[in-house]
Amino acid sequence: MPEAVVIRPATMRDLEGLASLLLTVTPRGVNAAVNGDTPNQCLERMLTNGRGRVLAAFGVDGTVVGMCSGTLTTCMAEGGPAVLIEDVVVREDRRGQGLGARLVDMLADRARDDQAGRLALLADPDASLANGPESTFKHPDIHL
Repeated sequence: MPEAVVIRPATMRDLEGLASLLLTVTPRGVNAAVNGDTPNQCLERMLTNGRGRVLAAFGVDGTVVGMCSGTLTTCMAEGGPAVLIEDVVVREDRRGQGLGARLVDMLADRARDDQAGRLALLADPDASLANGPESTFKHPDIHL
């Protein structure tokens, strides 16, 4: 049976754990350093700019074992708010237990609270290779 996790909105005190998790996926922290910023700087901006939606999953020992981040934006096609899911990261020993899907579900709940009419997942082909070519993300339809 999978170990219990607690999922909640991330805060500034979670910054180091989130950044460490991102660095397990890619040394650049899932493209965080493209413009010269560190993963910590990018996460800090997401946590403080009012548009970032970051969820963190914690193991029983309090360590970050998963995260999901998104950005509240405007969807031109829908004419209203939308959330772009930017990162779904689960620690390797916790994969395959449904944690990624739980994180996306909770982010979808937050999108509904924001009255978002669309939820979009951004995919980076380089980041997906970090999990191996056989890695796939499966999730049932989410209706906002």
